[in-house]
Amino acid sequence: MAYEPIWVIGAGETAAPGDAGEMCSAIRDDVGQLAGPDAAAVRIQYGGSVTPGTAAALLRAASVDGFLIGGASLDAGQFAAIVLAGA
Repeated sequence: MAYEPIWVIGAGETAAPGDAGEMCSAIRDDVGQLAGPDAAAVRIQYGGSVTPGTAAALLRAASVDGFLIGGASLDAGQFAAIVLAGA
């Protein structure tokens, strides 16, 4: 499942890690109400102008399990740096 704030699409902006984590936690809670304990297995990805400079902080946010990467995936160097931020 992915969360991407509408205000970041095409804007080149990224949600603050705390805000992204809060929203991903809320999504996980909602999924939990629908799916019960199986919700813990749902991976929630953040999308929204993820860059090498924002990736590590976003990954430390609660309930952010990974990324839905857009434009940065078109540049091998940027993509690799984002991947390494999670290592």
